[in-house]
Amino acid sequence: MNLQTPQRSRAPQALRTTRTARRLTVFAGWAMVAIAVLHTLAIAVHPYWAEWFAGGLRGSDPDPLSLATFWALPGGFVPVLALLGLLTVRLGRRGERLPGYVGWVLLAWVVTAIALIGPSGFLFGIVPAVALIASSVLGRRDRVPDHHAQVAALR
Repeated sequence: MNLQTPQRSRAPQALRTTRTARRLTVFAGWAMVAIAVLHTLAIAVHPYWAEWFAGGLRGSDPDPLSLATFWALPGGFVPVLALLGLLTVRLGRRGERLPGYVGWVLLAWVVTAIALIGPSGFLFGIVPAVALIASSVLGRRDRVPDHHAQVAALR
């Protein structure tokens, strides 16, 4: 009779942790997509699109501002971040999560960029990075074998 009380109290905790890890993963994914969209909206209106499509970047001496804008938008992290965000959302909805190193690498990249250029839009990147790290920590905690839950499952 005493064994049933710990079993009942531990099983809901494991479910709640799994649900929280899943929600954090989905949240991190949508945060990455939002950052990519906001970055695109902030930089997309500029005069260089016609020059780029006309081959201006392939010349031997492209305009430095045009080149910098290209690497800030279509040639930079935006498409990859949006894709990573959508993949993260899909995995989270399936009850899976990204490995912890994805959050740590994202955080290292964001902190390095902030250290190099100062406070900027990179500050937003801390949000999905921390959410992915937290999801990984919670997910690892769920993997710890619960002897009481295993015994209850055998009954």
